[in-house]
Amino acid sequence: MKNTADLKTGLKMYSETENSLLIDVRSEGEYADGHVGGSLNIPLDKLPKAVMDGELPKEKTLFVYCRSGARSKRACIFLDKSGYETVNIGGVMGYDGPLEK
Repeated sequence: MKNTADLKTGLKMYSETENSLLIDVRSEGEYADGHVGGSLNIPLDKLPKAVMDGELPKEKTLFVYCRSGARSKRACIFLDKSGYETVNIGGVMGYDGPLEK
């Protein structure tokens, strides 16, 4: 697992990384309230099933975020142990960029 200083830095890395996927591990309600465009919502508690069902391609680098960075860290630890390459890009809490609803 790699980490970035903040979400803005992480999103820049994501945009410059070929074959990558942006994942929001917040709840469906939090995602609906505002999320980074192009992100896929897989709440932390549903992540194990998504991995078991093969919803996440192992050939992609997964850039993971949440609200504060705590859930994304836990998600990255789990995903790393499951054979994925991850980057914890933190949370939207201090992010001042655009969010979609």
